Amino acid sequence: MLGRFGHPGSAQAMRVHTIAAAHPPRDRRNAAPVVVAAALVLLGVAPACRAGIDHLVPYDDSGIWKRSNQEILIYGTIVTVAGGALWLGDNDRLGDTFWRSVDSMVVTAVGTQALKWTFQRERPSETDNPNKWFQGLHAQSFPSGEVAAVTAAVTPFMATYGSEHPAVYLLALLPAYDAVARVKVHAHWQSDVVFGAAIGAGVGIWATHRDSPWIISLLPGGFKVGWVHHFD
Repeated sequence: MLGRFGHPGSAQAMRVHTIAAAHPPRDRRNAAPVVVAAALVLLGVAPACRAGIDHLVPYDDSGIWKRSNQEILIYGTIVTVAGGALWLGDNDRLGDTFWRSVDSMVVTAVGTQALKWTFQRERPSETDNPNKWFQGLHAQSFPSGEVAAVTAAVTPFMATYGSEHPAVYLLALLPAYDAVARVKVHAHWQSDVVFGAAIGAGVGIWATHRDSPWIISLLPGGFKVGWVHHFD
């Protein structure tokens, strides 16, 4: 005769409890602080975008604004998010958040590229007129894909951990820096980076509050386990 914990129903209940503990319900109230953080990102570029008017700023590709530093940020973000997701899998809260960040970045990349092809705006490096729209597929200023990507990467972490650890909101400084830097090197107009940040934040909040990460559901089960657990 099966004991109390030997009953198949009990085993199933314990398994469900374990899964629930690894993936606690998402509190949608956490979205409010993230919206505030996203607003701070937009305010970071607001001084250079008075009344929403795009204009050229003095070109500056030196110091912290150098293009090489911008590349370190965007490629470092991609490697960190992808590496963290593959390493941890989706078996705990942190790994789950990394996979939501992956979702956010991928959806944002597809969306911003589609908008670039649609609006075909010339960059400040190509013209001094911010109203040059629909100039051909070579013109891809609007919106800023890099600012959108960095914002999309950090938003799930701010939404998940920000209420418990407010210092996590400092991650908003990364897209804020990138927004200013992209304008300074004449890669984008001010409205390009503002809309890019808004898109990244919006998609990031969407990814955070899905019932489960999307992309990992399309991959073989081994990705859910995570590489780190192969060494256990």
